Amino acid sequence: EPSPYLPAPKDVEIYSYNFQSLLRWSPVPVENGSVLYTAQYRTGFYEEWSEMGCARTPQTQCGFPPRIRKRRWTILLRVRAELGPLTSAWVYTAPFVAETNTTLGPPKVNSVSVSPDSLLISVSPPFTPETEDILQYHVSYWENTTGPTEKKLSERKTLFQIGNLKESTLYCFSIQVQLEIYTDHFLEGQQSAPECHRTALS
Repeated sequence: EPSPYLPAPKDVEIYSYNFQSLLRWSPVPVENGSVLYTAQYRTGFYEEWSEMGCARTPQTQCGFPPRIRKRRWTILLRVRAELGPLTSAWVYTAPFVAETNTTLGPPKVNSVSVSPDSLLISVSPPFTPETEDILQYHVSYWENTTGPTEKKLSERKTLFQIGNLKESTLYCFSIQVQLEIYTDHFLEGQQSAPECHRTALS
């Protein structure tokens, strides 16, 4: 029976970045004693609540255990506060599906090789792809002097070239990754910070 004297956790949310997900909440303030928290999960098709590995923990967050790190599963979570024999009411999250609810970070730029008319760019994705993943890299680039007249290209490879450039000229680029969830539906990642490189002199 939940106690009316112990408030439930507030600001309960799922934070998910590059498919690494955790449940977090604000600490429950009490006059004395230390509040512990218990978090549980269930999947969209199974009514039973299971332990997440965070039972009676002083932490105000709980990472997803490996068995529910499935991108397409619908996951429901709940958390409550406990103080001695008292327990608060459960607080429930909205259904969570990693594939649509995670935030993808920017790709990592590993190296840039310059030649007089091109930049050769090597990138790696912000998360470890699964075998059947289809990733696209969207590149925006512009001549540093001309301001916002940018050009775009899309690549599926992690090594690609921006060509037809002027020699000894400063060019900037920014890259974003997209993960194809199903045909023509994409999860869009964040843009990388602009990076500028001068082409070589021929």
